[in-house]
Amino acid sequence: MNIKEAKTEVENAVKAYLIKDKYGRYKIDRVRQRPVLVIGAPGIGKTAIMEQISKEMGIGLISYSMTHHTRQSAIGLPYIENKVFDGKEYSVSEYTMSEIISSVYKYMEETGVKEGILFLDEINCVSETLSPAMLQFLQYKTFGNTPVPEGWVIVTAGNPPEFNKSVREFDVVTLDRVKKIDVEPDFEVWKEYALKKGIHTSIITYLEIKKSNFYFIESTVDGKAFVTARGWEDLSDMIYLYEQEGIKVNERLCRQYIQHKMISKDFAIYYDLYNKYRSDYKVIDILNGKYDDNVKDRALSAKFDERLTLMGLLLDAVTLSMKNVLKTEKYTAALLDVLKGVKEKCSDKESNDTIMDILNNALNERKELLEKELNRGLLKRENEDIMRDIISALEGYISALAEKGITDKKKGFAAVKKSFDADAKAFDKSIDDTKAQLDNMFEFVENVFGRDKEMLIIVTDLTANFNSAEFIGKYGCDKYFENNEAMLFYQRQNDILKQVSALSEML
Repeated sequence: MNIKEAKTEVENAVKAYLIKDKYGRYKIDRVRQRPVLVIGAPGIGKTAIMEQISKEMGIGLISYSMTHHTRQSAIGLPYIENKVFDGKEYSVSEYTMSEIISSVYKYMEETGVKEGILFLDEINCVSETLSPAMLQFLQYKTFGNTPVPEGWVIVTAGNPPEFNKSVREFDVVTLDRVKKIDVEPDFEVWKEYALKKGIHTSIITYLEIKKSNFYFIESTVDGKAFVTARGWEDLSDMIYLYEQEGIKVNERLCRQYIQHKMISKDFAIYYDLYNKYRSDYKVIDILNGKYDDNVKDRALSAKFDERLTLMGLLLDAVTLSMKNVLKTEKYTAALLDVLKGVKEKCSDKESNDTIMDILNNALNERKELLEKELNRGLLKRENEDIMRDIISALEGYISALAEKGITDKKKGFAAVKKSFDADAKAFDKSIDDTKAQLDNMFEFVENVFGRDKEMLIIVTDLTANFNSAEFIGKYGCDKYFENNEAMLFYQRQNDILKQVSALSEML
């Protein structure tokens, strides 16, 4: 199965294991809960889906790579304790609590989160001395003498033996006690993730052209040559930072992440071409409806690879605008809730608090909430950004009022409201501007290519992209729905023709 299907299987298992009966007991007790074992090639996204599941379900996540552990750190250190049996005192070997188990208890105490995933990566690559303890752990859910706390589901991951010389094959007895999930690389599934994650468009369009280069591992005289999903994602992060700082992205950088000489060189060449297309076509001008006949003629005469890159450039620019609108919308709504609370306190005639007191109290509450959420480890980056932006806005209000010497609640809130209203007006304009860009993109593609493959790419990627789908769902786009309906009809026609062709061959 692919990584998306694997995520669903893991999530369903976690949900099932955390179901309780009417007495608050887990319906499947800890000992009978089969640990989930995800087997897949390196860099395929096994760790990433655990982070996604924990945040989406609102449960904890403790993650360990087992190749970094010794027998002592996993099961605890031995010590001698005197005990009395049948009236006689004996010296007995005991063990301190496992580092792994203690980290679960520490997490629960610090965050208050009592349920979660204990994720152990590279489970089949442990040392020879630790291997027996791992088999005991998978069967009995204990490290040494200490069981895994109830409410913590065990999920493990490992690599197939062809990718790692350290792999130890599990015997049938062990495999019969786990839920085994085999995962294979799948570009189309990764592309959905890449669009949502914001992977650099040069990478997505390159792999759309050369799908076989998405995931590649081979043995050469110089060792392993490989390309992984993780490598592409990490390279994307570096490309964004290099572009931001004006540093040239070259083959040397690509080779550090895409560890296959021919593929890294091929992508570096494509990246230069991608930037040339971005400059030549003046994408922002197209989205603003200001393209000329030269741009139209070049696009019409371009080969399909160039057209595909152009579609990617257009989608990247307009999707970024939609993403920014959605983020600003969430921030504006969250800030409005805070200011409603401020307004209510300003209306309290019994209170002697000044506007500065009220805003400072709101600011401190936001800071405490942010610190609490960060300690829980379940805060998504986007939500963290919004919380920090609200803190920054409150600090701005306080600074502006202090500079003007305003302490009166009525005058102070009026000044805050005026500032907020100006930002809200700018937000409304950004919605209109983004909708216009979306319309201009459809108009350009239809004028140049008609409703052909290029339009299908636009409609398909807008549908698959989380941000564009949400934006269009909220704010609408007549041209999207019009072309989407046409493309579905076009696809249905093609499916019917294929079926007719298949039947003709059978007759």
